[in-house]
Amino acid sequence: MSANLVLFMFMVSSLVSITLSASVIEDLKNLNPPPDFNSTIITNCHNSPSLRYCSSSPMDLDEIFKSTIVGSHLCKESKNPNCVESFPKVDLRSRPMIAPLYLSFSFFWKYCPLDVLSIDLSNNSLEGSFPKDVVQCTQIQALDLSLNELSGEFPIESFSPLNNLTVLNLSYNHFLESKVSETEFFKRFNPSSFLHSGLLPDHKMFGIKLMFMLVGFPIFVVLAVGCLGWVCLHRPDFLPRMLQRQHKFTPSMLKAATNGFSKKNLVGKSEAVNIYRGTLRDGTEVRIEIYSDDISRESHRKFVEECKVLVQLRHKNIVQELGWCNNRRFRAVVTEWMDGQNVEMLLLGSNPSWKHRLRLMMGVVKGLCYL
Repeated sequence: MSANLVLFMFMVSSLVSITLSASVIEDLKNLNPPPDFNSTIITNCHNSPSLRYCSSSPMDLDEIFKSTIVGSHLCKESKNPNCVESFPKVDLRSRPMIAPLYLSFSFFWKYCPLDVLSIDLSNNSLEGSFPKDVVQCTQIQALDLSLNELSGEFPIESFSPLNNLTVLNLSYNHFLESKVSETEFFKRFNPSSFLHSGLLPDHKMFGIKLMFMLVGFPIFVVLAVGCLGWVCLHRPDFLPRMLQRQHKFTPSMLKAATNGFSKKNLVGKSEAVNIYRGTLRDGTEVRIEIYSDDISRESHRKFVEECKVLVQLRHKNIVQELGWCNNRRFRAVVTEWMDGQNVEMLLLGSNPSWKHRLRLMMGVVKGLCYL
């Protein structure tokens, strides 16, 4: 079959579907019940009191008339051989252009003909919740809604009036998992009626979840504890402030603050001390003095004791110490960053006046008195 012929057939098929849909809508819009329609309905109810519209009081003749028009179109679309005397099957399988249209006519399903015994709406890409209007045809014996995109809760209670239903196919949908397998309703049908519908417990998925719980969860806990332990030991600045140890810095924190102890951040260097400019995680600019000399354990203890005293000092003429790092590899003192020169550099470099020198000396004296 040539490509042009296939394209032509597709266009004709689409045109027929659109024309049909328009025809149904136009018939509903333009046609009115004939003058004798009321007497016809009364006669039908007299002969067949079980007809659905006979039980409605008062009768909505306009709605019943529309239902007969839709029924006539639907009977022909469903390829029933005789649409005058019987209408045994609604067959709209693989008719995604038409099936949603007929599902929208809720009044037809409300007055669904009693001779309809089978409904096939499979493979139509129907979306949304289960079409409850369909189950108003309580006399049906077969219902097929497979191969669609239906989702949400499955209305088990709506199926209780369907006493004659013996064939059901809801496979390949996306319903929410429910306890349908535990109901009497489910026992009337083969499990194949619910394959990949979301209604049956997925034992494979249950096995995966169980495996995760038995194996994956303990591994996750170990990894989480390990990560938390690493953060507590190496980067406590990532913890909430209330959980951080005040004034205690780690080598990893200082390394991060100085961009890996980069040369760009190195502002001073001597045989035993390297001085870096750094930025803490909270944005505070600091001066970090790192001592690489090897000292005894007792000297380490004294160093920490001195730092604990210094961090408590608060004076305008004394640079604020923020904390320390006491590690086997090196020791460090972290103070606030002060722009400009220190006193020694100022006296040696700029040669200030004696009045200025006196003011500097008084500031130093005040700091010493506080100490």
